[in-house]
Amino acid sequence: MDTVTLAAGGGDQPIRLLQITDTHLFAEAEGQLLGIRTAESFQAVLDAVNAQQQPFDLILATGDLSQDYSTASYSRFADMVRPLGRPVFWLPGNHDDGPLMRRVMPDFGISDARQVLLPNWQIILLDTQVYSVPHGWLKPEQMSFLEQCLSSEPERYSVICLHHNTFPVGSTWLDQHDLKNGSDLLGLLERFPRARLVLCGHVHQETDLEHNGVRFISSPSTCIQFEPLSRDFGLDTKGPGWRYLQLYPDGRVETQVYRLPDGHFVPDGAATGY
Repeated sequence: MDTVTLAAGGGDQPIRLLQITDTHLFAEAEGQLLGIRTAESFQAVLDAVNAQQQPFDLILATGDLSQDYSTASYSRFADMVRPLGRPVFWLPGNHDDGPLMRRVMPDFGISDARQVLLPNWQIILLDTQVYSVPHGWLKPEQMSFLEQCLSSEPERYSVICLHHNTFPVGSTWLDQHDLKNGSDLLGLLERFPRARLVLCGHVHQETDLEHNGVRFISSPSTCIQFEPLSRDFGLDTKGPGWRYLQLYPDGRVETQVYRLPDGHFVPDGAATGY
């Protein structure tokens, strides 16, 4: 089912979202990415989310859920988020196996819906994965789906979710792996003034900019962080993070990023790539 409808918010209350991204899980719990056991860092993030007791209506997982493309890694993700007790919606990243995810996620109790209809808002989840390469591309069918969603719900404000960043983040090595047809996306969004937010993962950094009335936001990973404004590959020592968002009935978006304390999950500083 490509479209689901959820009740959330109400009156002047916002719809509340939790974004988690780039978990890079393995089939084995001990799997490490650049010196960090990704299941441990993800669990620490989930524990912190629970401890905050900040309410949210649904979870957006914006890609690179797996690092080893395995069914077991997606089962692990589903098992870990299940105790949160909220609907989860996802999209694939360049480290994922998108077709596999579509087959197995429903078996694990996670929807494969691509459009989520909410009071005053819709969330559209796009696939920017290009097989075997790190950069992103919105294929014609993805662009058509986006246009269809925006055209069919002209009274709703829209959040567009994708894995790859549309705009450069200022890191030379990372920006070569961005969304390669971002200009096509921008051209389409210009026709729909109620498109309010494009939310991504991929860059393992916190960014927030506005273009023609649309905010473009990226969020920290639940495991390793990439060093901002770096020419060559580099890792940051900031802690794993997550993001909350509030979508208001009048189209406003408020958001906050939280992180685990620095020093709890420190990557291998000698790494030159991954």
